[in-house]
Amino acid sequence: MAPPNPEEPSAKRPASPSAGSKASHNSSPSKRARGSSVGSLGYGDHHGGGAEALRLAGPDNKTKQYDDGVLRKRTQVETDVLAREKAAHELADALPKEISTIPTIDLFLPEALKDAVFVGHLVTDLDSVGGAIGAAALYNGKAALASDINSETAFALEEWGVAKPPTIEEVLKENPDAKICLVDHQQTSQMNPAINPDNVVGVIDHHALQSKTIVTDRPIYIDIRPWGSMSTIISHTFLTHHKRPSVGVAGMLLCAILSDTLNLQGPTTTEWDR
Repeated sequence: MAPPNPEEPSAKRPASPSAGSKASHNSSPSKRARGSSVGSLGYGDHHGGGAEALRLAGPDNKTKQYDDGVLRKRTQVETDVLAREKAAHELADALPKEISTIPTIDLFLPEALKDAVFVGHLVTDLDSVGGAIGAAALYNGKAALASDINSETAFALEEWGVAKPPTIEEVLKENPDAKICLVDHQQTSQMNPAINPDNVVGVIDHHALQSKTIVTDRPIYIDIRPWGSMSTIISHTFLTHHKRPSVGVAGMLLCAILSDTLNLQGPTTTEWDR
């Protein structure tokens, strides 16, 4: 075979594989992008998600064209992205250029807690009972006792003219599948054994998450705040939702907060409690 003619055009010479691969490897995304093939919108420097689908849009409505010129069939997702391209731009163009106001949205009240039974922990105290009574009033549910009340709780109920809630056993006897929201606790060791964990739909508490915290098969409503009293959480929710508790409920919440925070002097007291 005759040696190659030095005058022969370089296009006819075989390309060096190493040189070609090196050039391809070192090319930047902006150099490889084909913004002109996308259409008037152009997505030259984007290489992910919907932008990549637009960048690779082929000459027809069924293919995508890679940088090396190879045409392949579009996936269904890519077809859906391209079909919504114009609508996406119209939505983006409609957004305000300057945000001067904050939209008003409704405050969240969990639907799961409506008609639920609110019950505190075993060896129940005033925060458990007062918080359960307050939560039942807030969420249109029912308060229940996990165990017998102490003298402090009995005094508060009498002082504010609030009826003593039934026991959780009595409530579950009438409705075994009642939705349960645990208040002032979240550990199974403090939970009344009559409660089926599968029926727990919420937890409202102010204690640390430690051993034996309840485990559920599905997401539930959780409201745990590092405050001095669980009843502070209920009181705060009443106020932020512009709801006014009855005098009896407000009195029970007040007594519970004062009890759990040691008259607002205890080490766990926060400004939220005050």
